[in-house]
Amino acid sequence: MNKIKKKKKENVPFRINILFFIVFLLFSTLILRLGTLQIVFGENFQREIDQKEIVPINTSVPRGKIYDTNGKLIIGNKPLKAISYTRSNSVTTAEMLKIAKKLATLISKDSEDDFKAITKRDRQDFWILTNPKLATAKITNKDKDKLRKKELEQKEYDQEIYDLTRERITDEELHSFSKQELEVLAIFREMSSGSALSPQIIKNKDVTDEEFAVVSENLDSLPGVNTTTDWDREFILKDADGNGPLSSVLGKITSAKEGLPRDSLDYFLAKGYSRNDRVGKSYIEKQYEEVLQGQKETIRNVTDKSGNVLESEVFKEGSSGNDLVLSVDIDFQQKVDGIVQDKLSKAKSGQKYMDRALVSVMNPKTGEMLAMSGKQYVTDNETKRTEVRDFALGNMTTSYSMGSVVKAATVLTGYQTGAIVPWQQLYDQPLRFKGTQVKKSWNMTGFGSINDLYALKRSSNVYMFLTAMKIGGQQTYIPDGPLSIDKVAAINTLRKNFAQFGLGVRTGIDLPGEQTGYGAGQIPPDAGKVLDYAIGQYDTYTPLQLVQYISTIANGGYRIQPHLAKEIRRPTSNSEELGPILQEVHPTILNKIDMKEAWVKHVQEGLRLVVNDSQGTGYGSIKNKQYKIAGKTGTAQALYDGPLGGHPMLWNVTFVGYAPYDNPEIAISVVVPWSTTDKTHTNLEIADEVFKAYFDLKAARLTQGSDTSNVSQNEENDN
Repeated sequence: MNKIKKKKKENVPFRINILFFIVFLLFSTLILRLGTLQIVFGENFQREIDQKEIVPINTSVPRGKIYDTNGKLIIGNKPLKAISYTRSNSVTTAEMLKIAKKLATLISKDSEDDFKAITKRDRQDFWILTNPKLATAKITNKDKDKLRKKELEQKEYDQEIYDLTRERITDEELHSFSKQELEVLAIFREMSSGSALSPQIIKNKDVTDEEFAVVSENLDSLPGVNTTTDWDREFILKDADGNGPLSSVLGKITSAKEGLPRDSLDYFLAKGYSRNDRVGKSYIEKQYEEVLQGQKETIRNVTDKSGNVLESEVFKEGSSGNDLVLSVDIDFQQKVDGIVQDKLSKAKSGQKYMDRALVSVMNPKTGEMLAMSGKQYVTDNETKRTEVRDFALGNMTTSYSMGSVVKAATVLTGYQTGAIVPWQQLYDQPLRFKGTQVKKSWNMTGFGSINDLYALKRSSNVYMFLTAMKIGGQQTYIPDGPLSIDKVAAINTLRKNFAQFGLGVRTGIDLPGEQTGYGAGQIPPDAGKVLDYAIGQYDTYTPLQLVQYISTIANGGYRIQPHLAKEIRRPTSNSEELGPILQEVHPTILNKIDMKEAWVKHVQEGLRLVVNDSQGTGYGSIKNKQYKIAGKTGTAQALYDGPLGGHPMLWNVTFVGYAPYDNPEIAISVVVPWSTTDKTHTNLEIADEVFKAYFDLKAARLTQGSDTSNVSQNEENDN
């Protein structure tokens, strides 16, 4: 029994030792394996990890659309077939050239625009690339020795050699390329202009189905090339030249070739834009860039150390830009455009200098721009043919002497300064001051003793002259005596008060580049110019300032900021359907004029008489009295400063008005500069038809709405 127990005790340690030995072998094997991986293959694994790099790339998305106030599409995005190229970090210039040569056999890129885009630098670089031996021969050993003496770093040395080579390429060599070689160059320059891993459009206009298909079939042999879809901005309502109504105000965007504007490159890059992104470069497109520019899709590329893409995934979904709804009624805009062009073409006959007409239309209570129209006759530099172009932008970028339309502001300034009071009588007669020419009203002999309303109705110059004299400190007119006014104090007082209405200051419209006109801050050379200012013949104003001025009077004394944007909405896939509202643009009151409400109402009565009293200067030409129009006519004699050169004395004919005068909903300004006669009534004819177009369109829509309601009611009754 003891022997058996002893034997069992001896077996237990043996088994434990065997178990320990097996564990030892396993651990030894594991350690050996780990050591092998770390020592033998560790550097390879670390290198593989180090070679991977995550590179985010942003891809372009369609821009937001622009609609009119009724939801009618004005500017959209036209889908385009496109061929793109994405350059990897590892591709060489020679390899890119090889791809460009093959691509040139599959697509056509030989238009006049393609070749015009090729710069001298492009030709130089391409010549060096395609003529390496000849390029090397341009640099002598003497040149190299001279550069070596400068002890430049290798990079600087290579750049000096390259610059010297480019300088020595002759014009004959630069223009030795065949049409086929230029086509390759046009493709190559597009391929090399983009950032690495960022898709660059090679061709997106006039890509044929055949080109799209054949490139798609050959993608395996064209590394980096892809067939895709792109977009282009499109005017929905366009003329033969491809421009739509309000085109000059809507502005333009850069092309993919232009990319980001050079003067704001850093700004856009800091906001995450790519260099070849298309952005708004003028007016509405520029002003609302952040609204219209979409949220770009971000693709995360994983590359090796050589820059080859190992894998890609969408990191952030993109979305189209938000849509912009304007306050403009595009149907009304087109009617106004038609009126302006028709009246201008008829008035221009025999008028050498008259080349433009401008109309601004605004809701005087909200500041919404209902229309901005301008037409201009322009001679094309290449064809030498005269054509009519959209000049709506001229309403805020050009200014003119506006004449008597400003007299309502003069009268109100007279009240505010105490120079005159409502109903005050002044004697209208030719004024003769010592050492100056006679200053008189348009009827030559004068109107005799008249009050302020009669002065507005008949457009008395002398009433305004006498008011300005009183503002300047001279209370009494002395025939053949001196004009003894404080011209500095008088002009400053007048300008300060005119500015309350928006004359001589920026209106604040939501567009870049607004002008203020000329004259503000200048001291008149003589006191007589102060009198001229009072009748609108010294400082100049824009048509947009005029419509803000008359709107201020129409709404009872509130200067409202004009605006073209009405709403910002989320994008939808259906261009005929508006998305949810993100933001509404509400009226902004810039200031209230420092004048009694009763004074404003009194002047409103004078403006009503201008159009509706048989003696009013607008009575005969403003025929649509049923719309209850109030307004003021104007004629200013001014030096011509237009494109034909010379400075003859011409006439600017103008009009400002609003309707209905008892509850205004539309205010307008009309400016027709540079007539050779003051007898033309083109300004009034335009105004009359613009008012009619507005109210006719309003009535038609009300009728249409009523018909729709009746149909709905009938359907309900049937049910």
